[in-house]
Amino acid sequence: MSASLAVSPAVALIDVPRAITLAGFSPHSRVALTLTSRQADGQVWRSRNVYVADAQGAVDVSRQAPESGAYTGIDALGPIWSQSPTQADDGDASQVPPPEGPAGAIHTLACASDAEGKHAIARFEQHYAADGVVRQEVRDRGLAGVLYTPAAPGPHPAIVVLNGSGGGINEARAALYASHGYAALALGYFGAPGLPDHLSGIPLEYFDQALQWLRGAVQPAGGFVAVSGHSRGGELALLLGSLYPQAVSAVIAYVPSSVVHGVLNAGKPGEGRFKPAWTHGGKPVPHVWEHNAAQDWSLVDTLPEPRRQAQAFVQAHRDAAAVARARIPVERIAGPVLLLSAGDDGYWPSSQYAREVAQALKAADHPHAVEHLDYPHAGHALHVPVVPTTELSRAHAVSGIVLTGGGDAAANARANIDSWAAVRRFLRAAAAQRVPAAA
Repeated sequence: MSASLAVSPAVALIDVPRAITLAGFSPHSRVALTLTSRQADGQVWRSRNVYVADAQGAVDVSRQAPESGAYTGIDALGPIWSQSPTQADDGDASQVPPPEGPAGAIHTLACASDAEGKHAIARFEQHYAADGVVRQEVRDRGLAGVLYTPAAPGPHPAIVVLNGSGGGINEARAALYASHGYAALALGYFGAPGLPDHLSGIPLEYFDQALQWLRGAVQPAGGFVAVSGHSRGGELALLLGSLYPQAVSAVIAYVPSSVVHGVLNAGKPGEGRFKPAWTHGGKPVPHVWEHNAAQDWSLVDTLPEPRRQAQAFVQAHRDAAAVARARIPVERIAGPVLLLSAGDDGYWPSSQYAREVAQALKAADHPHAVEHLDYPHAGHALHVPVVPTTELSRAHAVSGIVLTGGGDAAANARANIDSWAAVRRFLRAAAAQRVPAAA
């Protein structure tokens, strides 16, 4: 009997779980399973895990832990999320094409072999965009973004997707939202063609313009337009919901802040950390670092890289007057709110911030659903599910400082799966309030 390796389904959306099974290997042999892919960064990523075949020479990854390798315990998706960047440029890597575009499919080559020379390979693809999803670049009215719309005819509920302090345009997540029935605008606001290079003095009216454009362009079902953001984008999503309550139907805030921050490490060269990130009505929006008697970056700045910077934010939060001046008035939000936070967040204390937002909404008798999901062992990099989670530290896209997001690979992988399922449930429920037949 020849050896075989199957990954099922072989072609599906990235958030679809995969079953990895091996058969036909030597009974009780140690079988090495290697996965090689090229992720969106173009790098080669790889995992290697060794399993012990049963008496029939079979391995079911969903039912047994590896004897050694890149992860521990039983986890059907362990071989995928335990991939890490490698400089190896061997034959396996040459067989894996990079994604075609920022929302392109991830191609992975799986290879299995044992000491007796039995060998098998399989390939699988993880897609962000389902068949028929339409991509449209947006450059109207000074906006910079990409609109993804579902294959099925509309109208559809809509969502705006915002990146954090790294800037850019999050096409991948927008494509995945569109694959699940939403008209999704991946909106850039700095760090993308036609936009400023830095998170400095961004007018909030730009986002109001984007919300108006989206409503006119897609005529969303029931007028439903949610805003979703990660990190500084989470801060921004809450800020937009409070500032434009009639335009924002629901807010999804990934690892957000409860207060407005300055430019921090994403400002213009020479600006320092404490210039305003946002303006409204031509005036700077007050932020927590202004006249903050408690702020102290000295300890963080002397740390070796990768740096864990969350403590500086905890310290600054001790100035109650500064916090009060910068607090986001979330009680003005006129729709449901979903907060997703990480208890081991190395960037800033997102769990504390999210609790404060939830408490403020409760104190105000917020008439809409409020959900706060905290992942105690996860870090800042909450993402879509079934992606590699081993890279805990990376250079900031603007400052170049190497920061650690915290968490560990296994906890981050579990949080990705759970949080994405929660986001989809939340959106279905929120949209159904406006459109009973919403996606």
